[in-house]
Amino acid sequence: MQEEQLRTVKYSLAVDLKFDKIALKLGRAKRLLFIQMVEYFYRNKKDPADFNDELLKNTLLKQHQQYIGFIKVQESEYFDPIRVEINRMAERQRNLLNLFNTQVLKSNEQLFQNQNEMLSQQQIQMAKFSQTDSLIAKVEVKLYTKERLKQEFALILENYVKAREALGLMFSGKEKEALLTKVMAQVRGL
Repeated sequence: MQEEQLRTVKYSLAVDLKFDKIALKLGRAKRLLFIQMVEYFYRNKKDPADFNDELLKNTLLKQHQQYIGFIKVQESEYFDPIRVEINRMAERQRNLLNLFNTQVLKSNEQLFQNQNEMLSQQQIQMAKFSQTDSLIAKVEVKLYTKERLKQEFALILENYVKAREALGLMFSGKEKEALLTKVMAQVRGL
């Protein structure tokens, strides 16, 4: 193996500080960085003193134009149709949502009115049921009273018949009249 012959380059302390910063930033040894810089300038035939290097500008501009062209092609081929479809879909969904909201709101309002109407009808029916219950109770009382009256009247009539038969033919009309008056008073007392 042949040993590499080393050469030295002298430069100022300010340049050395800049060179250290560049080497640290790129994460390379200063020797390797120097070798790579020489290779770069040698291959590209660039003059480091020329900051307005037209070749570099043209290369960068060409690359930027290629990137921009690629992005525009991607945008026109993929993103524009997607954006148009998304806008259509969003508009359809807005229309559906508006229709849904109007229909649902109308339906809910109608349902609410129907429920209120049914509630008022139920209250009316409840009032009628309570009136019917009170009437039925009164009728029951009257039926009970009527039955009781019939029973008492039948009892009075039986007593009258028994008393009249007991009196028989021997008693005077006056006693029969007194018996009849007594029975009539009992009937009126019912």
